[in-house]
Amino acid sequence: MARSLLARINALRESDTVKDIIVQPSFHFLKLGNKNGRDLEGYFAIDVKSRCEQWRVILQPLDENKNPYNPCNIDQIANIVKIVEISEVSKHYE
Repeated sequence: MARSLLARINALRESDTVKDIIVQPSFHFLKLGNKNGRDLEGYFAIDVKSRCEQWRVILQPLDENKNPYNPCNIDQIANIVKIVEISEVSKHYE
């Protein structure tokens, strides 16, 4: 699991924009929302290892001033977002 997490972090570092991550099918990029009392609007997740594992890297796209986009419409900003903040690695479905 640790190797897979480091590989995902390296992929994020090496990406020019967030679109480079979105187009990778093995990452299973997905938009998060409000669930179980957690407000995750504007956050996204990628799998740490695979769909079979429960662990996800939770990302938040940031602008050039390192502020979150509000609203965060990933379809409109995917080609320009160069910074993401990893806010957690978790079993966010729990």
